Amino acid sequence: MNSLNIELSDKEFLFFKTMVFDEVGITLNNSKKILVASRLLKRLLHFKLNNYAQYIKILQENSLETTKMINLITTNETYFFREHAHFEFLEKIAKESSQLRVWSAASSIGAEAYSTAFILDTYIDSSSWQVMGSDINSEVIDQAKKGLYSENLVEKIPSKYKNKYCLKGSDNHEGEFIIDRKLTKKVDFFISNLLNKNSSIGEFDIIFLRNVLIYFDNETKEIVIENILHNLKIGGYLIISLTENLQFLKSNSFKQIKNSIYQRIK
Repeated sequence: MNSLNIELSDKEFLFFKTMVFDEVGITLNNSKKILVASRLLKRLLHFKLNNYAQYIKILQENSLETTKMINLITTNETYFFREHAHFEFLEKIAKESSQLRVWSAASSIGAEAYSTAFILDTYIDSSSWQVMGSDINSEVIDQAKKGLYSENLVEKIPSKYKNKYCLKGSDNHEGEFIIDRKLTKKVDFFISNLLNKNSSIGEFDIIFLRNVLIYFDNETKEIVIENILHNLKIGGYLIISLTENLQFLKSNSFKQIKNSIYQRIK
């Protein structure tokens, strides 16, 4: 089968677009058609299919394949200490706090959650901090739990944290590094859909929700923020991406204290 000859029709793209929105609330605009075709081509090759219509039939008959499809579509690039200003803010808060709970609400492969853990463990007693990470993508959550990464990702980690918490891999893990096991044991990762409330995880002092809102329409953004509010303490901080804002919100639950950093006021 020549994969270069497999084209994704507008009708087929509409099917995937609708399914992704229904499952996780993510809006795929037309510019994402090539990305969708490229990522789902892996499943066509896996099943030895000739077209996307055949793959759609499998999706309609197999709910487990839906999870695989969502995992492929929602995999995004991330790295440690992304948007450094946010971690400078976190470091300042950590230095002033005796205990902190932080939730990385779209944690991907765990780089954000572990970056947070490096800081909290440095400035707060190990029994007085907690970091949780969640994502809709089960495969990236599995990777996050392992705490094992390609060596090229270590470059963004400040030396004071890299030297203390990152162990160079050897033998089977040559070219990789491992997060110190005392941290991987303390950071809890779980699968979560931001369209649903998380009543079981309690309240947090800080919630990271970065590079997520751009994938939702305004109505869905409202739902996501309302669910996040359920877990954010009054006085706590919501941190979004530097390229995002909360101008779409109808409520006045937040005040902006820095670019992309908001405090819950009620």
